[in-house]
Amino acid sequence: MRSIKRMILLNPGPATTTDSVKWSQVVPDICPRETEFGLLMAYISEELTQLVADPDHYTTVLFGGSGTAAVESILSSALDNGITIIINNGAYGKRMCEIAKAYGLNYLEFKSPPDDAVDLNALEHVIQSSQQPVSHLAVVHHETTTGLLNDVKAIGEICRRHQIETIVDAMSSFAAIPIQMKEMNISYLASSSNKNLQGMPGVSFVIAEISKLELLKHKKQRNYYLNLYAQYQYFLKHRQMRFTPPVQTLYALKQAIDELKQEGMTERYERYVKSWETLINGLFRLGLTYLVPETHHSKIITAIVEPDCAGYAFQEMHDYFYKEDIMIYPGKLDGLNTFRIANMGDITYKDIETFVELLERYLKRIGFIGEGR
Repeated sequence: MRSIKRMILLNPGPATTTDSVKWSQVVPDICPRETEFGLLMAYISEELTQLVADPDHYTTVLFGGSGTAAVESILSSALDNGITIIINNGAYGKRMCEIAKAYGLNYLEFKSPPDDAVDLNALEHVIQSSQQPVSHLAVVHHETTTGLLNDVKAIGEICRRHQIETIVDAMSSFAAIPIQMKEMNISYLASSSNKNLQGMPGVSFVIAEISKLELLKHKKQRNYYLNLYAQYQYFLKHRQMRFTPPVQTLYALKQAIDELKQEGMTERYERYVKSWETLINGLFRLGLTYLVPETHHSKIITAIVEPDCAGYAFQEMHDYFYKEDIMIYPGKLDGLNTFRIANMGDITYKDIETFVELLERYLKRIGFIGEGR
């Protein structure tokens, strides 16, 4: 197998992939309506389901699209006449609010700090004091804005007590941080192919209780391409997506799933954590700080406070790393200047050590730290 130039992606997805995942896309052309390709998608669906739930009671519905497509599919397909609480403690909680607003959905925004745990007592008080019955609650598991890991199990328990269906955006946690949908009281979960799964971008998916999906038949249809019930039913009957799927990306996703099974999800997360610890130790040594305390940190994505230095400019730092085949990403917080480093994907702590060494050179060059440090 010919090697491909390796780029170290430290942005929060898409992630660095193996050459074998890249090459798995080079396959003979196939019509996606053929039985063979339907079996490929059925395999992917079952394997994804098994990572978080019992396939006898839950299933995975595949879509062509980015992760936002899966989130939008749930919100626009599953919500009913009750009110939905959306927890907003970052850019992706905010995005769910924007989706709900675009569809004219009845929702209540619960704002929470982007760098600290959700106040569970305050959340339950909002549920109890709502003048309308709360039917759903939506939350981002791992908020990609900062690396904050929301306590979905505790939030799900509150929802269980109040008979609320829980919707979870697990884009940056799925396939690394353990999730058990039944135990956590998650009715609908959204994720995508290109983060911890280490596949290529272009496939998003919804994992849901089959009984909940069947009830969607009676919901008012608000969408078309992203209609969750229609996509679920069509695949159930025909083993096909309703519309043309991203064929090569699905071959890559199958390969990525096989490689995850070989590595082990626990072992993958341990590899990520070792890379995170290497990053944090380096930041401390260089005099930089990060936002989310370890207690609530995913250990996958880190929002770092930008250097307070006249010579600093993010774009210049980005270009400096890009020349070294390393890609970094700006922050997404209003009122606080940050940049983000992700340690997901086919990278190791050695790659993070390389990043820290280059960062030290850059910070010396702009005068943030002295040459003797």
